[in-house]
Amino acid sequence: MSTVKKAQQGERRADALSKERIVAAAIEMLDQGGEAALTFRALAVRLATGAGALYWHVADKGELLATAADDVLRHALVLPGPDAGTSPEDSIRTTALNVFDAVDAHPWAGGLLTREPWRPGALALFESLGGALLALGVPAHARFGVWSALVNYIVGAAGQNAANATSARLRPDGSDRNAFLQVVATRWEQLDPERYPFIRELAQRMPGHDDREQFVAGIDLILDGIAASCAPRPSPVAAGRRRTP
Repeated sequence: MSTVKKAQQGERRADALSKERIVAAAIEMLDQGGEAALTFRALAVRLATGAGALYWHVADKGELLATAADDVLRHALVLPGPDAGTSPEDSIRTTALNVFDAVDAHPWAGGLLTREPWRPGALALFESLGGALLALGVPAHARFGVWSALVNYIVGAAGQNAANATSARLRPDGSDRNAFLQVVATRWEQLDPERYPFIRELAQRMPGHDDREQFVAGIDLILDGIAASCAPRPSPVAAGRRRTP
């Protein structure tokens, strides 16, 4: 077979192997075995192709991981349109919970969501939250701080929850999440009551708590802070009048 024909056949094989198929297979491997399980050789075997064919669509593992995280965010950020009657607060809650659930389903993505903040998935998350803050009337001088607090909380808390779940699953004794939390609670209860009074109190709530509910509680605290900071403040004259007996 001539070199030209071999090259043409290689092109046809590469064209048949779409980037979407590669990313979907990579996500399945990541879900099953984490980042360590994803190699181009193993991915090629899974797709019944040669490793070289993958490079037609993906430069390296770093790009593949980033693209997979983009795909996770893309599915998580399918939100109701602006004409759906959704309030800005509910839009933020929906965005936050969708990201939380996506990372819970794909723990490997927790540390990748905003690692490259110029990628489409990260930009979509940033703009979704930013649009809601504009609709809430957050003043221009406060927007960056409020936006940063939301992004850091959502990405950080979702990633930490995924890391905790992964840690519990990988414990040598095979204990599940509830058993792991009970171990944490028991150790906290044994701490010095004078040095760690607050942590000992938390130990009572640790076993069986709902991570998702705790996450929403944090979002609500941030939203309450936004509402308080955006509330109109009385003018000094009006305030003085109210203080006059």
